[in-house]
Amino acid sequence: MLQALHTAGWRNYSLFLRPDGLLIGYFESASTFDEVQSATASTEVNTQWQAEMASMFVDADGAPGSGFTLLEEVFHLGDQLPT
Repeated sequence: MLQALHTAGWRNYSLFLRPDGLLIGYFESASTFDEVQSATASTEVNTQWQAEMASMFVDADGAPGSGFTLLEEVFHLGDQLPT
């Protein structure tokens, strides 16, 4: 799965877990979100991962890897510093 994510264009991918179970993921890509999602979804290893992880995503609507909420970046330190 790790290689499939990398091949699909996921870069700088991190997951953060709060004690109450809220899981936040972050990644960067030169492609659009839809493009990397589509490239990942088309792999056999993703199909296997979805089946294995389904029971861990009890509150998710849809497949385990489909519950993404895209967030708008509202601050970036590098953009605020003088050049």
